[in-house]
Amino acid sequence: MSRRRSDPAAHPPRAALEEIRERIDRVDAEIERLISERARVAQAVGLTKRAAGTADFYRPEREAEVLREVIRRNDGPLSDEEMVRLFREIMSACLAQQEPLKVAFLGPEGTFTQQAVLKHFGHSVRALPLAGIDEVFREVEAGVADFGVVPIENSTEGTVSHTADMFLLSPLKICGEVEIRVHQHLLGRVASLAAIERVCSHPQSLAQCRGWLAENLAEVERVPVASNAEAARRARDEAGTAAIAGEAAAEVYGLRVLVPEIEDRPDNTTRFLVVGRKLVEPSGSDRTTLLVSAPDTAGPGALLRLLAPFARHAISLTRLESRPSRRRKWDYVFFLDIEGHAADPNVRKALAEVKKVASLLKVLGSYPRAVL
Repeated sequence: MSRRRSDPAAHPPRAALEEIRERIDRVDAEIERLISERARVAQAVGLTKRAAGTADFYRPEREAEVLREVIRRNDGPLSDEEMVRLFREIMSACLAQQEPLKVAFLGPEGTFTQQAVLKHFGHSVRALPLAGIDEVFREVEAGVADFGVVPIENSTEGTVSHTADMFLLSPLKICGEVEIRVHQHLLGRVASLAAIERVCSHPQSLAQCRGWLAENLAEVERVPVASNAEAARRARDEAGTAAIAGEAAAEVYGLRVLVPEIEDRPDNTTRFLVVGRKLVEPSGSDRTTLLVSAPDTAGPGALLRLLAPFARHAISLTRLESRPSRRRKWDYVFFLDIEGHAADPNVRKALAEVKKVASLLKVLGSYPRAVL
């Protein structure tokens, strides 16, 4: 009976393994030294800004440039997503050496909006969960929070109208955007699907899972609630209640994932906006959001006249939506997303032409496009 030989590559000699571990230790020590050096440089930046009377410690356009450079340099084996996540956390921790950011978001804890906060700002910020989108705007307007994060649209269900409507009156500016790949899970403490009497979730999440619910829980009551975290809380506390929410909510509220990934579309993604009190400088790859409306006397072709300047100056529109103006019945305004920054020469020329034919033109913000 022959003895099977082991692969020496799969089981390196102890001496070789120890050498590899020593190399890892040396690399770890160098990484730690460089992170500490970066933090000291960040402290020096903060002191310089304070001496100059500048309070803008967080610069969205600068962070976007740094993260794009991370992607450009990356040649593996870690993915771009992993490298960006690691650098985001380093930058977040270093920024906190200057001034910890306070970021309001649509809470409570365990929502996708909280995930967007952590993805965009890292874990070294002070995250402030609030009960409503309007509260997020108010806290940022009052200076209680430096920035806010709110959902604006979902790839399956479209625009979050409450967020869009807040821009009609709010002075806040859009400073950034975040995209989150949304996996909706059925959560609960029930023994089986047959024991479920009701399913709670935010109306957007219920809509994103409409097909799965119709096929698998057709007779079960669907209860819309203010947030997925509220749904998870009810699933924890109420017999016969299940929730649709993300994995973070399952961890926060101690629920089991009864059925994973029940969203109807595999590419289900939600886009979030970062709102602040100031406009952002160009980053080199930007998007601009506009609020426009035509005069009452514009007549036929009014929308065409509002959009024509963008075509003339080779500017792409990525979103166009009408919303009630709330000034009077049957009166509408248009939200536009265009490629480029309001300071770009071609965008500036187009906006000057739009202003001549519009009754309202408001730049809601020019901001870096989502890096990943």
